[in-house]
Amino acid sequence: MTGKTQTDSNIATPPVEPSFGWNVYAETVNGRFAMVGFVLLLLLEFVTGQDLWTWLGLR
Repeated sequence: MTGKTQTDSNIATPPVEPSFGWNVYAETVNGRFAMVGFVLLLLLEFVTGQDLWTWLGLR
């Protein structure tokens, strides 16, 4: 037993400070932008009825 109580696990961790290089903050932001981009791509295909390459005129 580590002596932790039930309320210890509910404490929020402080936010990670932005910094350069490969770090947790950069990966978190990159993942969020990727998720937003993927959803926007799906919406584009749903609204226009064309895939990305056709919409860009590459096919």
